[in-house]
Amino acid sequence: MKIAIVGAGINGATAAVELAQRGHDVTLLDPGPLPHPLAATTDISKVVRLEYGADQEYMELAEQALAGWQEWNREFGQDLFHQTGVLYLKRDEMKRGTYEWHSWRLLNKRKHHPQRLDASEIKKRFPAWNTRRYVDGFYDPEGGFAESGRVLLRLVEKALALGVRLRADKAFQELHETNGFVRGLVTQDGRKLYADRVLVTAGAWTHYLLPWLKPYFRANGMPVFYLVPNEPEAFRSTVFPVFAADTSLTGYYGFPINRDGVVKIARHWDGREMHPESDERVVTASEDKDLRAFLRSTFPALAQVPIIHRRICMYSDTWDGHFWIDHDPEHEGLVVAAGDSGHGFKFAPVLGKLIADAVEQNPNPLLQKFRWRPEVKPRKTEEVARFVKRK
Repeated sequence: MKIAIVGAGINGATAAVELAQRGHDVTLLDPGPLPHPLAATTDISKVVRLEYGADQEYMELAEQALAGWQEWNREFGQDLFHQTGVLYLKRDEMKRGTYEWHSWRLLNKRKHHPQRLDASEIKKRFPAWNTRRYVDGFYDPEGGFAESGRVLLRLVEKALALGVRLRADKAFQELHETNGFVRGLVTQDGRKLYADRVLVTAGAWTHYLLPWLKPYFRANGMPVFYLVPNEPEAFRSTVFPVFAADTSLTGYYGFPINRDGVVKIARHWDGREMHPESDERVVTASEDKDLRAFLRSTFPALAQVPIIHRRICMYSDTWDGHFWIDHDPEHEGLVVAAGDSGHGFKFAPVLGKLIADAVEQNPNPLLQKFRWRPEVKPRKTEEVARFVKRK
């Protein structure tokens, strides 16, 4: 088939590679430059983890992705994925019913080897933490982080080598439809691109480009901070791995110091709904204040260090927290692959296969979970925040 993909983020790039490998004629469109400066993918790091509470399907998919990350390191000849392990700590006992407890239980059930930690062990192994506040949790040595911006560039290079046509200066305007069938798309300069399938992988822009999807998605802005510690050695990956700090209560997670001496800390919380190109897309004074309070209680050595950069990372959230990968039943020839970019990147090595199966309408058990499901939406406004915190 001739396939036009709208959006060269992680969904679009992985789909372009996989579809080209399956013999399709693929064109990848993006307004550019790549990585796009406003896209969620465009950053120094993204978490790669196995833990999804009691959701075994996600853990199984994450296991496949983790093997894929190791394979990409070999294929690309560089360490784009760093296996630092992931540390999950709580301010009280890790009990049944919590995200951490269910993750710990499922890891053991699936023959992984998470290491349970009490306050004394935390203090010994991970001294940057305030063990008067964090007293229980576990360390999973299998996870880590990927250098997201560099990963995207390698994938785009691979797509080009496979014959994918990249139009990194073309912005989508609208679908080109005749008699109820999608025949391609129209770019903002008025040019038509004909295709048998149009695949929209536009992240937080998806429901703005396709406005009939607005009831099913929420573009959610989350703050990200970049700090320079005074004592770099205390934040090396061996003693300061990727972490989630009682995430259901605080929302904060972060990364070890990188080669440029920067520690990244972000908050996955209720966020702020906004267009990804909104003037509101700036970190607020209140978000700064919340970070400083978190640092004082969690990492005292970072409480006063300078913040050298801030950004708002855009999430494309569905109401149930799952991907949305399927054909649009009311626009034949259109496929959408979006939703929940808050956890999408870690699955990069398997995303392309999932999306390509959806485009080709191949049997895949997971695609039932990620099907077109307009019935899933919040009944009350306050459910939005509760849903985000559950993730």
